[in-house]
Amino acid sequence: MSAERDAVPHGTWPSPVSTSDVARSGLHLGFPTVLGEEVWWTEDRPAEGGRTTIVHRGADGARRELLAAPWSARTRVHEYGGRSYAVVPGDGSGHGVVFTNLADQRLYLLTDGAEPRPITPQPDLDAGLRYADLLFHDGQIWCVQERHHDGKVSRSIVSIPLHGGAEPRERVGGNDFYAFPTISPDGEHLAYICWNHPRMPWNGTELRITRLSDGHSWTVKGGAGESILAPQWRDDRTLYLVSDWSGWWNLYRIGMYGTSSQALHPAEEEFAGPLWQLGGRPYAVLDDGRLAVLHGQGDLRLALLDPEDGTLTDLDVPYDGWAPVLAADGRTLAGIGYGPAVPRSIVRVDTVTGRVEGLRRDVGELPDVAYLPVPRSVEIEGRFGRKVHALVYPPSNPDVVAHTPPPYVVFAHGGPTGHSTTALDLEKAFLTSRGIGVIDVNYGGSTGYGRAYRDRLRGQWGVVDVEDVIAAAEWLSGEGLADPARIAIRGGSAGGWTVMAACALSDAFAGGVSYYGVSALGPFAETTHDFESRYVEWLVGPQDPILYGSREPLGQVAGVTCPMLLLQGLSDPVVPPAQSQAFADALAERGVPCTYLTFEGESHGFRRAETRSAALAAELAFYQQIFRT
Repeated sequence: MSAERDAVPHGTWPSPVSTSDVARSGLHLGFPTVLGEEVWWTEDRPAEGGRTTIVHRGADGARRELLAAPWSARTRVHEYGGRSYAVVPGDGSGHGVVFTNLADQRLYLLTDGAEPRPITPQPDLDAGLRYADLLFHDGQIWCVQERHHDGKVSRSIVSIPLHGGAEPRERVGGNDFYAFPTISPDGEHLAYICWNHPRMPWNGTELRITRLSDGHSWTVKGGAGESILAPQWRDDRTLYLVSDWSGWWNLYRIGMYGTSSQALHPAEEEFAGPLWQLGGRPYAVLDDGRLAVLHGQGDLRLALLDPEDGTLTDLDVPYDGWAPVLAADGRTLAGIGYGPAVPRSIVRVDTVTGRVEGLRRDVGELPDVAYLPVPRSVEIEGRFGRKVHALVYPPSNPDVVAHTPPPYVVFAHGGPTGHSTTALDLEKAFLTSRGIGVIDVNYGGSTGYGRAYRDRLRGQWGVVDVEDVIAAAEWLSGEGLADPARIAIRGGSAGGWTVMAACALSDAFAGGVSYYGVSALGPFAETTHDFESRYVEWLVGPQDPILYGSREPLGQVAGVTCPMLLLQGLSDPVVPPAQSQAFADALAERGVPCTYLTFEGESHGFRRAETRSAALAAELAFYQQIFRT
């Protein structure tokens, strides 16, 4: 090893991972459907401006894109969207799809060889009627409809004839939110979950059933302090569901009138994730009566559960974790698996033979595995002895030998009711292959570790999350893993809030990078979308200028002394640009170095390859500057 190579500064190590590699990666594969040997899924295409298409893999193994540009199958329900399509019978022996088109949010029917045609009416307000969580049953699409009218938002469950030509028929209404519409095998009952402001779906939901013949409805289970998810019918009178009443999202069987509730496999593990997007189901029913399930703490593993005796058997698959979106047909299972060196992939599993087949990866070409960081799960002692979960990614580059502690970046995920996994992430590899380590913190409030862990953030946003990322930085220094003078922090959305607040309340960081972060609570509560419009009440408390001013980053901006980089999409309906602009202006008034970059046409989460490339290049330049490499 040459002395010159030994002396390469951290942050400038030669790396095969470029900004364009990262920007083109991340197809964001989503919502698989399986019928026999055929599989469908969605793909976000960064190289096509973030357009979402639907892909079909036939029984012959051929993969075919169903939607050509400019069509984009993305729903704006809750602004975070979700399942935007359903497979339906085609004109002949094949299948078609019904999908939500991004531009106008109408539902369209696409059959082989034909142009998409609308089956829902043109609303008075542009994109004023939105649809998600699509289900095909008995010649109709059943789904959640979101209506925007006169500045108000309402939702219901509707049915829509496949042939179109008729107004959507409201089947259930009156609650603020709905999810998981599912029809009983005999077609007589509709099961679903619902909740109302100010609750979020991980706070409290209800499982309800409506008798379709007369519209009579009743509550089966749930309430303000219990999160129910993903009901599925076992038979005409019994359902499966996920509930966290024990403190963990576990699976249960229950009668349709709330009788004979039974835990299928009680465990201090999660069998589901938070409902940020509609339409993902964390388990699937196989034809032999077993359930394909996901379970674990942190990453979720794939297993088969026998609901009669509670036996849980992990499947031998080459994927360490799975997204909570499973689909099954007969004995065949489709899902999205991943690993630290395995891209997120659409995977088909034969649950009888054990055959596992990867059908599509969200990253095409990977660098040599030696350039990919290997995550290590750690538990850090936070303030007051609290346990803090984190994933450590040391620098990794076979061409460089380092003799000094490296710089590190603390990652704060969004949500804040979210979770970071060990899934391969070329953004992390982009940094670690250049000599910058990463610690990804699942701070208090994160999912994956039970209700008590995520409830730590109740009324404590801007306190617990900030204390936990600071504890991570101090732990890196104390363990000798990082140069204490060269630790930065970055995050997006709620993670951007944590970045700004941490930089205001601590001198642990050499700099901060905020992607579309929340800086001021009052304006955020007044201007954000309906889904999260009351979220702050749970996270911080009822609107109170003194409380909000003491907690929000903008109210504490005088404490910021380190340089900051702020990045913002100008079409963001979740965290409006005024949030980043206000913080940038406040820093400028105080003479604190700040770079504020805006991107036309980008929403909440950058989708375009050119935006992602430019943002990452700016981020690396920022780190090189503050780390003085």
